[in-house]
Amino acid sequence: MLNWIDYRKALFGRIGEIGKLSPETVRGYQTLSGAGNKKDVLGAKTRELISLGVAVSLRCDGCITVHTAEALKHGATRDEIAEALGVAVAINAGAAMVYSARTMDAVAAYTADAADAAEATAAATAG
Repeated sequence: MLNWIDYRKALFGRIGEIGKLSPETVRGYQTLSGAGNKKDVLGAKTRELISLGVAVSLRCDGCITVHTAEALKHGATRDEIAEALGVAVAINAGAAMVYSARTMDAVAAYTADAADAAEATAAATAG
């Protein structure tokens, strides 16, 4: 398994390098990241639990290590984290189901086009 604590430290080092090369990019990211804190309607723990679900959905190891540490810092329990991850699993399964339906819709469209083309060919050769 990954050493998440060392990975987080290394990640912050690399982000620091990016900040030196492109400070506006990092400032922009920090502005976006802090925007939800302004009103604080959800609270830090809930925001971090949501962040973990999104991190898993996006398959972002950096996001996972950062938001795991922050969720724990803000009092999230293992059970709360597990429940948030369960939501991520369910929503990803739901998304796969929706895209499966879209794929079947595409199959129907291509099948209809093929059937229409076959009918047109048959009509042309019969007439």
